[in-house]
Amino acid sequence: MTDDVRLRAVEEADLELFFAHEHDPETVRRSKFPPRERERFMTHWRTRVLGDPTNLTRTVTVNGETAGNVVAWWEGDRRFIGYVFGRPFWGRGVGTAALTLFLELEQVRPLYADPYKGNTGSVRLLEKCGFWSSGTIMHDENEHIMFVLDRMM
Repeated sequence: MTDDVRLRAVEEADLELFFAHEHDPETVRRSKFPPRERERFMTHWRTRVLGDPTNLTRTVTVNGETAGNVVAWWEGDRRFIGYVFGRPFWGRGVGTAALTLFLELEQVRPLYADPYKGNTGSVRLLEKCGFWSSGTIMHDENEHIMFVLDRMM
């Protein structure tokens, strides 16, 4: 059986699961992104993510079950993407399918992503979706790879 990966609008109820995904110890270890405390997380999502009309946000579902999210936002003059998936969905091609669908919706190019260098799953996902490495940057003491997608798929 092949997983049925789809994107839909983010719903308020999704935020609880997104919060849990951000706090998964393995997600924290792989991303080198410190999880936010609950109130800060919810405020960030409600005001800065969902509350900004220039962002593109989607919930990822797999066979009808919420699996994670993909977001595009502006940081200065650069458009970035980020994603978080629940651990049960890792290694199944869900990220590739979801990001491929998302890139059909997100029309801005170039598009940037900067995963932690040691997050081999995220690095490979971006490469599969046509992103290329333009060098490295530091976030605190952690080295991240700056990826760029400069044309439509």
